Order: sequence, then C-alpha cells, then structure tokens
Amino acid sequence: MRRSIVIAVVVIAIAFLFVGGPSLLTSPSASDVAPEEEEQATPEVVSFEDSESGFWAYLNARESHEKRSPINVIVRGDTDDVVRLMTEEGDGDWEALDEDEEDAEPGTYSFLADEGHHATGTEWGEAAGTTRYAWIDPGDGNGDPYWATETLQLDNGDYYGERSHIRLYESPNPDDQWVAMQGHTEHFDWFTLRHRVDGVEAAQLEIESEFMALPQTDNQSDIQRINIGNSGPSDSDGWATLVDLLGMIVAPAVAGLALTASASVGKQRSRTDETEDIAQLTEVDRARLQAAYDRLEARHLVLAATILTLFLGVRLAGVALERNAPFLTMHVIAALLYPVIALGIPIATYAVASGLERRLDAAIVASLSLAVAIWVDYGLLGVDSLPVDVVLQRILVVAALGLIAGGAARRATRDSRLNDMLIAGVGMWALVLVGTLFGYF
Repeated sequence: MRRSIVIAVVVIAIAFLFVGGPSLLTSPSASDVAPEEEEQATPEVVSFEDSESGFWAYLNARESHEKRSPINVIVRGDTDDVVRLMTEEGDGDWEALDEDEEDAEPGTYSFLADEGHHATGTEWGEAAGTTRYAWIDPGDGNGDPYWATETLQLDNGDYYGERSHIRLYESPNPDDQWVAMQGHTEHFDWFTLRHRVDGVEAAQLEIESEFMALPQTDNQSDIQRINIGNSGPSDSDGWATLVDLLGMIVAPAVAGLALTASASVGKQRSRTDETEDIAQLTEVDRARLQAAYDRLEARHLVLAATILTLFLGVRLAGVALERNAPFLTMHVIAALLYPVIALGIPIATYAVASGLERRLDAAIVASLSLAVAIWVDYGLLGVDSLPVDVVLQRILVVAALGLIAGGAARRATRDSRLNDMLIAGVGMWALVLVGTLFGYF
C-alpha cells in the first residue's frame, strides 16, 4: 500500500509537471478565457446611421444577456451576396443584381466571371454547430427586440481537426443591409466529443484578409476596425471588422488594424553549464542513473509507442474519414473512434504493461507517453491556449493511465490482478471521462 501511494504521488507530479506546467506558460489566465456571467437588463445595441435596426455585441448559448461569444465582423451588404462571396464559385452571373441591391456598383462582383474562382479566396462550406442566440432590435416602429438564431453557419477546415467557424446573423429589415458575424477558431476534443473554442482574433483576421483580397476593395476605406465594446471573452479586444460592400462609409471608425505577435523566449544553458552539472553528480547519482538505464527494455518502448499511436491515430483517422468517407455522418465517425480513446488506450496500456516487472517504471512510461501525445496533438492542431478545466481534465487522465499501467505490472499482480492501483486508475479514468461527457470538466 505504501509503495502504491508513492507511485500515485509520482504520476500526479508527472501529470502536473508535464501537462499543467506547460499550460501555465502558454495559456492565458482564467480571466482571459472565461465569459462574464453577469446578465445585463438593457443591453446596448450596435447600430449604424443609415440603419434602423441593430444588434447586441455578444451571442449566447441561451436567451440570456451574458457576455459570452463576441461578434467580431460586420459586413454591410445583402445577406445573399455576402454568402455567395464566401461560398460559391464564379459563374459569370454576378453582374445581374436585384433591384434592392442597386447601391452596389455594377462591377463590384464582376471579377467572379472567371469560372472556378472563389471571391474571397476560400470556399467556406456550410457547417453544423450548436445554436447561438443573437439579440436583434428591429428599431422604433418595427417591433420589439427579440432573440434570433443564426441565418447560416460556415466553416473552413476539418470538423475532427481544427477549423475556423462563423455564425452569420442578418438584419431584420431588408433596407438596412448588414450581416453580423461571430468568427472563432476551434478544435475537436476527443475526450469531450465537442469543439473547444481557441479564440476569436485569428478567425477575425482570416475573414478580414479574405475581404481585403477582393480586387475591388479599397483597404483604406472599405475595411476598417470599429470599437463595439465587447472585449473580454476569449481573446477579444472589442474591435470588430467593418466591411463595406455598399461602397460607402456608414459609421465613424478609427482605422487601426493592429497585428500583435507574442513570442516566448526560453533560456538555453550552455554546454559548459551542462558539463559542470554532470561533473557535480555524485557516485550515488550516477549509480541510480545507470540502474534506471539498465532497467529499460523493449517493452517500455512498445508501451510508449502504443499510447502515442492510439491517441494520435484517432485524430488522424477522424480527419481521414471526414475527408474520404462522405457516406459516414459525423456522429457515426465519433461512434467508431471514441471507443479507442475510452477503452482502447487503457486496455492496451494494461496489456503491454502487464509484461513489465516494475510498477514505477510502467507508471512513469505510461503517464509520460500520454502527456507527450497530448502536446503533440495540440501542436498539430496549432492550439496555443487551454482553459483551466481542460488542463485539470488532462492532468487527471494522465495520472489515471499511469496508475493503470502501474497496477498491471508483474510486481503489482503477485497477490491479485485486482490491486489498489488498478482499481484507483480505472475508477479515476471512468469518472473523469463520464464527468467530461456530461460537462463537469
């Protein structure tokens, strides 16, 4: 029992060090990613001088004025035209405008005559996603404000990888001609079976650059940044992109597209310092290092490779099936691959670790391997920020897998295969995954 406690402390320390440690260095603080929960009774509406209607600068998962998903792109123009610009290839018919679209110059979309060219450079596809509500005010004499669901959802990327996701909301009055967008980057989390939002700034810049690339766009006047006061949630700074497809400036704005880049600089010790450290090792230290090296065997490498292959294989398989098996729905793909995460990884870990002699060795290899797999996965997806609940969940699953591996080793199963470490590891793994699926992590 005493040895089991020591191993449990070691795997928890490894999990915190190799999952929680890097997260503290690379992720924003909790206040940067958490939404404001306080509800506003009378929200301030964003509107334009030539428009009767307006919208609140946030979206919400329920009909409540909580400051959650910030709107970050506004396009002045007809909704159908905006959608066609982003989703359809040119077919030569764009110069035939409807009567209510005559505010745009006849040649605005003439460059689409080249067949096969997408106006904004990217063919944004129609997307699926959970509903978000926008607070729309039709204006005096046009009715009461109301909660509206999205007109359309678009994305660019892989559902089971990482993607940019946009929700579009159109003006309630046809003459007002505005489309409010909420764009964000997100990745699919195989532990929770849902998407995790990474931020809004990168998606805003992507959409912005798409419209800047239009041949008829004057970057100085047609695309600007306006402050709509919705900074706070995620990495929003409160400045929304205003795209004017009507050929006129409709709102006062402060032009100021500020691109900021952050970089972390790590200190690298010189070889001289490393040599001095090695020289300072005592004979006891060297003996321990040599003993650890002597205990390494092929099965340790097999265990590490098994965990890495299963974890990263689910990510790659999900993207591959999404791209190459259109007859499979997203839910079917999830049903096929999630058991590999939930059952395949702990079962394979137990099977391989059961051939190892030492409990501590098996626990360390398994926990380190899963931690490495998690960070390799995030690196492939380009994720550079993690909310606190995700970090905690990853720490727990890394520790749980280490306990499963330790409980499978031969020294742990001398008396009984059902030992304290195995029970604790399996119980923690099951509780964390079930809790995650039900939204507790």
